[in-house]
Amino acid sequence: MTPLAKPPSVAPGAAIAIVAPASSAQPERTERGLAALEALSFAPKPAPNTLHRGPLYFAGTAAERLADLHAAFSDSSTSAVMALRGGYGANYLLKDIDLTIIATHPKPFFAYSDLTGIQLHLLDKLGLPAFHGPMLAADFCLPDGIHLDSFLAALRGQPYTLGSAEGLRSLKPAAARETITGTLYGGCLSILVSLLGTSWEPATENKLLFLEDTAVKPYQIDRMLWQLRAAGKLAGVCGIVFGEMLDCISAEAAPDLLDRAILNALDGLDIPIAIGLRSGHVSRQNVTLTFGVAAELTLGDEPTLTLLEPAVSA
Repeated sequence: MTPLAKPPSVAPGAAIAIVAPASSAQPERTERGLAALEALSFAPKPAPNTLHRGPLYFAGTAAERLADLHAAFSDSSTSAVMALRGGYGANYLLKDIDLTIIATHPKPFFAYSDLTGIQLHLLDKLGLPAFHGPMLAADFCLPDGIHLDSFLAALRGQPYTLGSAEGLRSLKPAAARETITGTLYGGCLSILVSLLGTSWEPATENKLLFLEDTAVKPYQIDRMLWQLRAAGKLAGVCGIVFGEMLDCISAEAAPDLLDRAILNALDGLDIPIAIGLRSGHVSRQNVTLTFGVAAELTLGDEPTLTLLEPAVSA
């Protein structure tokens, strides 16, 4: 794995660049998100094309979206970068991202969903930790959209522990051990699978995986996990934590169908499996996770995930 290139920590009052590398957002959600970020004493700085709508469902052309992303990292007046929302379209930027620009100006990049591909590309190629956390017009616009403790701890470089209060519950403990330590890695499951066979195939092997998605049926989760496993992408994985899996249900099915589908797809793997952690597509209080750092998963009476290592430098 590429050595981590940790960006500087971010203090209150810092400017945060807002970019839209994928889809556009409703203007009122953007305005509420900007106000919420300002209320936390940060200074949001929207990129020129942030409010662009079109062509199609994109927030501007691929060239416009890429230019905003490059400018956000290059801008010496901002300390972090945050995506407006996910949606679709970030994949069109992958082949033209200038890694030299990002490497020269490393910053925390907050995103999830469709932005998983870009975040993991920067992690795999540059060692830039991925901040799988709230986005402006997806979470900051909501009254209860942010898990503030993890957001601020990630920016400051403080260790933190997540547990049942953040939705985490045990799905299957490992037979051999209760606690495992590994490099946290992952993101949106459907995006990870869509990158298989491409130049941006995720390096999930030998990691402590976090996988989440929304509005896909249990059999589709089963199929995607089968594909990851058949592609060798679960080789050496030491544990898996699933997200809240918002609306991943089948009409009139048993309430535990998703749990059973996951266990079916992962049958034979003697690794701890947890589920329910609210990071990414969630119903409330989006938790920030930092991919690329050491983390510890314990599935005892009280399941916990502890971020052991800061993703930023002092």
